[in-house]
Amino acid sequence: MAGHSKFKNIMHRKGAQDKKRSKIFSKLSREITVAAKMGGEDIDSNPRLRLAVSTARAQSMPKDNIERAIAKASGGDAENYDEMRYEGYASGGVGIIVEALTDNRNRTASDVRTIFGKAGGNMGESGSVGFMFDRVGEIIYPADAAGADAMFEAALEAGADEVESDDDGHAVYTDAADLHAVVSALTEALGKEPESANLIWKPKEPIVLDKDGAEKVMRLTEALEDNDDVQTVFGNYDIPDEVLAELDAE
Repeated sequence: MAGHSKFKNIMHRKGAQDKKRSKIFSKLSREITVAAKMGGEDIDSNPRLRLAVSTARAQSMPKDNIERAIAKASGGDAENYDEMRYEGYASGGVGIIVEALTDNRNRTASDVRTIFGKAGGNMGESGSVGFMFDRVGEIIYPADAAGADAMFEAALEAGADEVESDDDGHAVYTDAADLHAVVSALTEALGKEPESANLIWKPKEPIVLDKDGAEKVMRLTEALEDNDDVQTVFGNYDIPDEVLAELDAE
């Protein structure tokens, strides 16, 4: 996913997610609890928890929900979640990476495999599509956070590797190990927190999809995202603006 269309894909996906806010809150709560359990409940000393809480706030998750999710990490009823990654192919040879937090590996693996199959794809072995992606940090800011030049300069000063800006917003990319440091530096420089900051799988050579291909891939990704255990879904595809416009018009 690159350039202008790349950001359109993010916004299209975000729009679909906005229709499932309660499910998003559930996934965010799970990530917050896992982050707090792994690195402690102090936001200042736990970078993963700090990013999880920041993302939850950007999604307008109520403060009480966030506090309950953190407190749950030290409670006796806190579930033990395993971080899992599944890889496979969608229709048209598009590579898909699925990240999940699950308390039952067998159930989740079976569910993900079934979703791939029903959508005309197939789940592969670990590493089967990972080589098509780079593991990087992605920081998203709205368009009004700063002008393109100002964002580029701030990101460069903060230690980022790449910036993509258009009318919809700014996407800042960093080395995975530098994500937390760059977020802190950018927040201080711009005086505002990002809409989201996460480690992602960024495709090296995106496959440009036509309307039929886009419909099939979106059907798979949305079905995967609808699964309670799935946290994030990444694909090495790019949907052109005109194709997104057709999909949105339907």
